[in-house]
Amino acid sequence: SEFLQLYPSANVLVATKKDFATNNRKKFCSKIATGEYDAIIIGHSQFEKIPMSKERQEKALKRQINDLLKGIDDLRNNERRVLFCKTKLEEKLKRLNDQSRKDNIVTFEQLGCDRIFIDEAHYFKNLFLFTKMRNVGGIAQTEAQKSSDLFMKCQYLDELTGGRGIVFATGTPISNSMVEMYTMQRYLQYNTLAKSNLLQFDSWASTFGETVTAMELDVARKSDIGAKQGLQNFIIYQN
Repeated sequence: SEFLQLYPSANVLVATKKDFATNNRKKFCSKIATGEYDAIIIGHSQFEKIPMSKERQEKALKRQINDLLKGIDDLRNNERRVLFCKTKLEEKLKRLNDQSRKDNIVTFEQLGCDRIFIDEAHYFKNLFLFTKMRNVGGIAQTEAQKSSDLFMKCQYLDELTGGRGIVFATGTPISNSMVEMYTMQRYLQYNTLAKSNLLQFDSWASTFGETVTAMELDVARKSDIGAKQGLQNFIIYQN
């Protein structure tokens, strides 16, 4: 309804829960690929079920492996962690032949999409990350499949549109840590980071921020001014 308020004559296709049932998904995606729509509106979980091609997924995972190995300055001190991350990525490559979650339908590249608008974009902040930093508040190394899927689609649209194919909408782009700023830049400014040799988080962090040890209030004990001491946090410079 909001889209039609802005563009009353637009031809809009809105997905329902029924459209992405297993039996109807292929038909709905074919409708997108063959129709002339101004916009297609679908949910986050539905968006994830539209796969990238196997070739592009393989290319993206190999790029991640190469970026991981290039960004390590001291392999001897980080060899175990590097090998762990590398093994996880290689396991993903092997699982590409298992498309049980994403059945044999039209791929994302075949839809004819030239721009995506992601509402509530902060739901995709858990993107894969490698860092040598340890015991620093706010730096988690968790990964969500929906984030990796969106990242691949963003990179594809960057190639297709020259970096003008992605719009994020969120009221809380940074809610918990500065890592989320880096993550948003990877989605929206990947090529800029690559040109500046800042694809690796540690390079980005050493350029724009620093870790500090500082006092922190304990909210559970209001009368105790310095209940927690020596907590490391990552802070960002303001330029």
